[in-house]
Amino acid sequence: MSWGIDLWDQFDNLDKHTQWGIDFLDRYAKFVKERLEIEQAYAKQLRNLVKKYCPKRSKDDEPRFTSCISFYSILNELNDYAGQREVVAEEMGHKVYGELMKYSQDLKCERKHHLQEGRKAQQYLDHCWKQMDSSKKKFERECKEAEKCQLLYERLDNDINATKSEVEKAKAQLYLRTHMADESKNEYAAQLQTFNREQWKHFNSAIPQIFKNLQDMDQQRTVKLGETYRSFAEVERRVVPIISKCLEGMVSAGKAVDERKDSTIVVESFKSGFEPPGDFPFEDFSQNIQRTGSDGTIGTPKNEGGKPDPKHSISKAKNKLWLFGKKPKLPPPSPPPAPPCPSCPSLPSRPSLQTPRVPTERLVQRLTDMRSLRPKVPTLRALRRGAPTLEDFSHLPPEQRRKKLQQRIEELNKELQKEVDQRDALNKMKDVYEKNPQMGDPSSLQPKISETMCTMERLRSEIHKNESWLSEVEGKQSSRSDRRPSADVNHHAPHGRESPEGSYTDDPSQEHRSPPQPDPHEFDDEFDDDDPLPAIGHCKALYAFDGANEGTLVMKEDEVLYVIEEDKGDGWTRARKQSGEEGYVPSSYVDITLEKNSKGAVTYI
Repeated sequence: MSWGIDLWDQFDNLDKHTQWGIDFLDRYAKFVKERLEIEQAYAKQLRNLVKKYCPKRSKDDEPRFTSCISFYSILNELNDYAGQREVVAEEMGHKVYGELMKYSQDLKCERKHHLQEGRKAQQYLDHCWKQMDSSKKKFERECKEAEKCQLLYERLDNDINATKSEVEKAKAQLYLRTHMADESKNEYAAQLQTFNREQWKHFNSAIPQIFKNLQDMDQQRTVKLGETYRSFAEVERRVVPIISKCLEGMVSAGKAVDERKDSTIVVESFKSGFEPPGDFPFEDFSQNIQRTGSDGTIGTPKNEGGKPDPKHSISKAKNKLWLFGKKPKLPPPSPPPAPPCPSCPSLPSRPSLQTPRVPTERLVQRLTDMRSLRPKVPTLRALRRGAPTLEDFSHLPPEQRRKKLQQRIEELNKELQKEVDQRDALNKMKDVYEKNPQMGDPSSLQPKISETMCTMERLRSEIHKNESWLSEVEGKQSSRSDRRPSADVNHHAPHGRESPEGSYTDDPSQEHRSPPQPDPHEFDDEFDDDDPLPAIGHCKALYAFDGANEGTLVMKEDEVLYVIEEDKGDGWTRARKQSGEEGYVPSSYVDITLEKNSKGAVTYI
C-alpha cells in the first residue's frame, strides 16, 4: 500500500495524520518524563528514610547486637536499592526521554519540509492551470470578437447603402480579429499542453514521492516508538538482578539475627564483676526469754553460760542490699565557715560529726553502714550522655573496666608495633644511606628516628600503666571471688562467713554477744576495693577554697571538678578532682552543671 498512489488526493488528511503522530510522540515523551520524575522522587525519599534511621555514630556507638547490625545492613541494602531507582531514572531520561525529544524535533523539521514540497508542487500546478485557463478565456474572447466582426462585415457587404470605405474597414477589422483569434488559439493550445504535462508529473511523480516520504517518516516514527517502548522496559529489567541482590541481602540480614549472641553481648556489656550479696542471717529475738523445763524440750536449746547459739547469730547492721537499696547518706565533715574574701558568699554551717561520746552500739552500726557502702554502677546510657570519664576507667564497674583496659592495651600495642616497624624501616634506610651516600644523608633521618623512639617509650609507658591498672582490677576480682559467701541448705552462716552488709567476722556469735572490734586495716582495704562514685556533672570554681578541715577539698579559682553528689540542702557539694581526690566544697563557691537527664539538674551560681 502506497500513500502516493492510493491517497493521491488526500493531502490535507495526511497533513492532519502526520501532525497527530508527532503529538502522540510528544505525549509519550511527557509520560516518560513524569515516570522518571516519580523514580527520582522515590529514590530521594528512600535515601532520606535511610538517612533518618541511620544517623552518624561515633566509633563507640557502633552497633554490636545482631538485630541492630542486621537492621543497618537492611538500611544499606535499601540505600543501594534507591541507587538503582536513580539509575532507572537516569537511563530513562538519557536513553528514552532524551532521544524522544531529539527525534521529535527532527521529525517536525522533516514533516515541515515534505509538506512544503507538496504545497510548492500544488502551487505550481495551480499556476499552470491558471495560465491555461487565462489563455483559454482569451481565445474564447478573441473568437467572439472575430464572430462579431464577421457578422458586421457581412451586413455591410450586403447593404447597398454602405460605402466602399466602410466595407473595407469592416473587412480589415475582420482580418485583424481572425488573426488574433488564431494567435489566442495557438497560445491556449500551448498552455493546455503544458498544464497537462505538469499535471501528469504532479500526480504521477511529485506527489507520490512526497507522500512516500511522509509515509516513510510516519513508519519510522512508529518504529521509533516501538524501540523506546522496549528501551523503557529494558532500563528497569537491567537493574532487576541488582535489586534482587539487594532484597536477598535484606533476607540474609534477617537470617543473621542471633538471639543468643545478642544475649551474650548484653552480659558482656553490663556485667559488673561484683559478687552477689550473701544470705541474711536468721535473727533470733527469743534469746533473752526465760524458758521453763517443759518449754526447753520444744524451744530453742540454751547454751552454756547464757551464750547464744552460733547458728542463730544476728547482726545489728540492718542495711539494704547494695545495688538494690538506697545508699546510706553520710554527712560530710564540717568545713570552716570563713569565706576567702569579703565579696565571696558566706559558707553554710553543718553539724560536726565529732561528738564527745558515742555509744558503742551506734559506733558499730556506723562502721557497718560505712562498710556496706558501694558506688552505684553507672549505666551505659549515663556514659553516652557525656558523663566525664577517668583515664583509668575507675568510674566503671570492675568487669567493664577490665574490658576497656584490655581494649586500650590492644590499641596501644598496635600503635607500638607500627612505631617499631617505622623505626626498623628508618634504620634500614639509614644503613642504605651510610653504604651509599649518594642516595641521601643519613643524619637527616636521625630526628625522625629520635621522634619515633620517644613515641615508642611513651607508648610503652602507657601500656605499662594500663597493665598495672588491669592487674589491679584482676586482683580485686580474684580477692572478691575468694571471699564469696557459701551458705548451706539451712541458710546457717558457717565460720568465717562474710555478711551481706560487708562485715567479715570469724565468730558469728560475736555479732550477738558483744559489739565487734573492726580491724582498721581491714576496714580501709574494704573501701579501697570500692570503685569511685560516678560523676553526675561538672563544676567550675568561682573562688579559691583552702579546704582546711578534714573531708573538704582544696580548689583553685577557675578549676574544673567532677560533681559526684549534689547539694542536699546543706550548702555543700561533693566533688572529685582530675587526680581522683574527693571531698566537699561550698555550693556557693562553684558553678555546677549537671547532666540534662540527671534528676534535679540545676545550676548554682
